[in-house]
Amino acid sequence: MSNIVILTGAGISAESGIETFRADTGLWAQHRVEDVATPEGFARDPARVVAFYNGRRSQAASVAPNAAHDALARLEAAHAGEVLVVTQNVDDLHERSGSNNLIHMHGALNSALCGACEHRWPAPLEMQVGQKCPACNAPAARPDIVWFGEMPYQMDRIFAALSRADIFVAIGTSGNVYPAAGFVAEAARAGARTLEINLEPSAVGSQFDDALLGPATQTVPEWVDSILAG
Repeated sequence: MSNIVILTGAGISAESGIETFRADTGLWAQHRVEDVATPEGFARDPARVVAFYNGRRSQAASVAPNAAHDALARLEAAHAGEVLVVTQNVDDLHERSGSNNLIHMHGALNSALCGACEHRWPAPLEMQVGQKCPACNAPAARPDIVWFGEMPYQMDRIFAALSRADIFVAIGTSGNVYPAAGFVAEAARAGARTLEINLEPSAVGSQFDDALLGPATQTVPEWVDSILAG
């Protein structure tokens, strides 16, 4: 009975139609990181930041999970050991496929966060600047997204899972963003077998024991089938 930790990145949602960040025509080619993904950018121009995430929330709501998301939900339901999905993505496609043991380390589009008291609540499709917190009434609502310079969520839980993992898999990640890019080394130190599933090797691809290259909608279901077949 093996424990499996799976890290997912933009590549798993790209085939559903979610724009990636780092492609040549991706979101960071269209928007400056400093403007839309930092606390300073939000303080400087909250309307720009809120509009950016409203657009992303609307896009995410318009697409459907793909075969890779479905396969990971099937693995969680059928595997005898623990299956934890840690996603860098802020869409809700994993949840909509049925994944339950899930950590959104970079936050979630469908969540709002109070900058005053840190209360969270479901975000409306169109957030407004100065929206009031339902808990403390402060006009301090912001997207519940981990911006550059902020600490990713639930790191203690993630590292605890990596320490007891028998298998670590990274799917559709660039290997450029830390701390997630360091998870393969952490899992390997704990004795886990490591696998990268990607269109091409990531920036940390050489650190994995094995690789499956190809579209996530093909490679992930094939890998899940192999795990469930024993």
